[in-house]
Amino acid sequence: MEIFLGIIVPILIVMALAGIFAFSLSYLGDKMAVDRDARIDDIERYLAGANCGGCGYPGCSQFAEALFKGETDISRCNPTSADNKKHIANILGMDETESEDTVAVVHCAGGNRAVDKYDYQGYGDCRSAEILSGGSKACEYGCMGLCTCVNSCPNNCIAISKSTGASEVDRGSCISCGACVAACPKKIIGRIPKSAKLYIACSNTTKGKEVIGVCKVGCISCGKCERTCPNGAITLSDNLAVIDYSKCIGCMQCAIACPRGCIVPINTGVETLKNLKAEKAEAKK
Repeated sequence: MEIFLGIIVPILIVMALAGIFAFSLSYLGDKMAVDRDARIDDIERYLAGANCGGCGYPGCSQFAEALFKGETDISRCNPTSADNKKHIANILGMDETESEDTVAVVHCAGGNRAVDKYDYQGYGDCRSAEILSGGSKACEYGCMGLCTCVNSCPNNCIAISKSTGASEVDRGSCISCGACVAACPKKIIGRIPKSAKLYIACSNTTKGKEVIGVCKVGCISCGKCERTCPNGAITLSDNLAVIDYSKCIGCMQCAIACPRGCIVPINTGVETLKNLKAEKAEAKK
């Protein structure tokens, strides 16, 4: 009997304590529960759902909650379409704001056309190479082509070009989440309007003579693009050409004038540029 009581009593005590704890948790849970506003779920439904982290939050759910609390701005979510951003603005009681869709571009086309300081034989990652004297490229702004951006992309829309050895973004599939922008140790990946016809494929802000010594296609701040643009859409800033996309009409005149080929037409613009250069050459005869 004593053995039986020695077994059953502890069991009953444990069961009683478990019941008390369960009741306490249930009671306190009801009393202390924080109601989640239904509008947060509505906001999340209109977000792109990429959960890419490009906005600075772990996922879309956390970003939706931060939006509702006024801790962030919808402009930080690039994958969400302009129409859906308007819906979110309405939910939040904000004025509708126009925001143009963007796409990521790599502001470097050097790759195998840039001078190497050494032959990197370590782990194939840009971050790892960066630790060793800032990477293998003589240009401190040069794309190393070691796939850190490629591996970070959730949509598999960035790859190393077979012809140049530098990273290139597939404009059609890019959701502009910003994962590659954040991952690149050189900080040479940025966003431009999706409607843009060309971009500056260089990030080197040193003077022309220094650029010539490290890369065949780097911007030497010669100013030809600035003087050629009929709309004043391209200027020089810190030894580097900069495009004002609100003024750019996509005429390609700056790309034609560039002696270094660092103003790059996007996708179909390549053939257009070839034709325009041929026409210009023919006119000079």
